[in-house]
Amino acid sequence: MVLEEKWPVLGRHNEAARWLRIWTDLGRAPRTIDAYARGLAEYLDRCERKGVDPVGATREHIAGHVRELSTRPSRRGANVVSIDSGSGLSNATIQQRLVPVRLFYDFLIEEGLRESNPVGRGRYTPGRRFGGHQRGLVPRLTRLPWIPTEAQWTAILQVAANEPIRNRVMLALAYDAALRREELCSLRTDDLDPAHRTLRVRAETTKGRRERIVPYSATAGVLLSSYLAHRASLTRARGGLFLSESHRNYAQPLTLWSWSKIVRRIALGAGVPRFSTHTTRHLCLTDLARAGWEIHEIAIFAGHRHTDSTIQYIHLSGRELADKLQKGMQQIHAWRIRQLAQLGGQAPEARS
Repeated sequence: MVLEEKWPVLGRHNEAARWLRIWTDLGRAPRTIDAYARGLAEYLDRCERKGVDPVGATREHIAGHVRELSTRPSRRGANVVSIDSGSGLSNATIQQRLVPVRLFYDFLIEEGLRESNPVGRGRYTPGRRFGGHQRGLVPRLTRLPWIPTEAQWTAILQVAANEPIRNRVMLALAYDAALRREELCSLRTDDLDPAHRTLRVRAETTKGRRERIVPYSATAGVLLSSYLAHRASLTRARGGLFLSESHRNYAQPLTLWSWSKIVRRIALGAGVPRFSTHTTRHLCLTDLARAGWEIHEIAIFAGHRHTDSTIQYIHLSGRELADKLQKGMQQIHAWRIRQLAQLGGQAPEARS
C-alpha cells in the first residue's frame, strides 16, 4: 500500500493495514483514508515507543496518547489551544485524531480480537442523569466559526480585485453557493446551467455524498462568462471548469492545494490571516440567516443532512441577537399593553 510507504509503522501492524485496506476497498474518499492512516499511525508509533501491544491496549494507554496530543509542541507554533498556550493540538484536531483509533478498535472487536473499545464514545444511556448522555473520552468544545468583519471583507476584496479572472470567479462562487473547497475545485463544465444561473454539486464531491443544485448571482454570472471565454483560450475540451495555467500542469484541473495557496496569499495580502477557503461558506450561511432564511432552508442550501450541522456554521453576533430580542420583546410588550387597554375599557361587572 502507498500508505505503508508514507507511514512505515502501518506495515508493522497487520491488523491496522488490513483495516485501512477494507476502508479503501469500500470506496472511502482518498483524503478520508489519508486522515485515518495518519491518526492511526500516530497512535501506533506511540505504542511502539512505550512498548505497548495496541491490540491489548487499555483506556490508560489511550489517555496517555490524548495527554501527549494535548501537550506536545505544535509545528504551527504557539497559541494553538488558547491565547496563552504554547503547546498542544486544538480540541477539534484531537477529536479528529481519535476517530481512526476508535474505529480501529471497533474493527478488532468485530474480528473477535477484543471485547471492548478503550476509546469509547459519547452515547445516550437511559436512566442516567442530565438527559442520559454519557460524555466521550475527550470533552468536545464547540466554538463559533470565525467570519471577517465588514472592514476585513473589504480588504480581502480589494486584494482579490487584482487577481486573475479565474481566481475572482472562484472566490465569487465559493461565497455565492457556499461551496466547500473540494466542491469548488471539482466543478466541471457540464455542471453549469447559465440559462438558470445554477450549478450542480455532484454527490461524489460532497462531504455528505448528497447532490444539490445551487444558484449563483448575476454578478458572479458576469465573471463566469468572462472566465469561460478565457478558458476557451486554454482548451476547448470539456472537463474541469477551473484550470491551472502553470507550465507544469497547464490546462489541467486546479488542485485543492493550489486553491488553498491562492486564498492564503490573498488573506496575507489583505492582512487577514484567519481567512481560509472555508470562510466564504461560513459567511454565506451566516448572511442567509441574517436575511431571514429558515434553518431548514439553509441546511438544504448547504447540503447538510441535519440542521444541527447548519447551526454550527452560522455566526450571529451578540448585537444581532440583542436586536432580535428587542424586536421580539417590543411585539410582546405592545400585545400586553393592548390587553391592559381592553381590560380598562370593560364594565366593572365584567371585571369582577
